[in-house]
Amino acid sequence: MDYFVFLQDIPILDRNIVKIMFWREIYMKKAGGIIALIAGVFGVISAGITLLIGGAASAFEAEGAGTVVGLGWGGVIFSFLVIILGAICIGAKSKIPGILLIICSLAGAILGGTIVAIFMVLALIAGILAVIGTKKKEITGVEKPA
Repeated sequence: MDYFVFLQDIPILDRNIVKIMFWREIYMKKAGGIIALIAGVFGVISAGITLLIGGAASAFEAEGAGTVVGLGWGGVIFSFLVIILGAICIGAKSKIPGILLIICSLAGAILGGTIVAIFMVLALIAGILAVIGTKKKEITGVEKPA
């Protein structure tokens, strides 16, 4: 791999630090995106189950069935947003998609019902990985004031 060619002139301790930083920058955001995709798919499935339960309760005219249906639709919306943001996080160069993933997972846990909330916790972990795995961009060409 040509990105480790320059490491031959660096002492062994510094080489290991460079390898760890490379792993953090590349693989953590990809892992966060993949975990978010998995959480989003399972979130959609669990939102479908919530809608099924709410629809059956509506058919029997149970009290609060409309609330369950509303939670199911909330779960569908936020699960699809988690899937979209997870796909964006895989190749993102900034922390914004990871932060939006964290916000969507928290909103989905609140507005998606109990079953969806389980998978939104997984999406929250994915968002944290995506934020941690993205390195800070350095501004070049701007002089610092003296």
